[in-house]
Amino acid sequence: MEAIVERVYLPTETLGSWYWNGVVLAKTMELPWHNNEHSISCIPEGIYDVVKELTSPKHEYPHFRLPNVPGRKGILVHKITYVKDLQGCLGIGHAFADLNKDGIPDIIGSTRALQELYDTMPDSFKLVIRKKA
Repeated sequence: MEAIVERVYLPTETLGSWYWNGVVLAKTMELPWHNNEHSISCIPEGIYDVVKELTSPKHEYPHFRLPNVPGRKGILVHKITYVKDLQGCLGIGHAFADLNKDGIPDIIGSTRALQELYDTMPDSFKLVIRKKA
């Protein structure tokens, strides 16, 4: 079974929905597309291996790692609120809202959404990332 992230590209960020068994489990937030450049771009569409991790040097909470993103390393799925705080990873949450009233969507419910996703997903799985049709 594969998880699927269907995303929409905006000039300021990339927003998506995370599906498992045909059900939306979370919303995703990434940087806008900048040719897969390190720290300033969302990752390319494709199929990726994903593994659970309890901690990492930067994150002392459960998250996911994508170890096989071409031209990139250290790509995680982790909690986030503002796209400006991302460095090429996927942020997770329950919904989008403009929290700081700057006209750019932010993500809410990130901590809870990440824990629910961590509790639901297997220890390793495939993630398909594609543009929403």
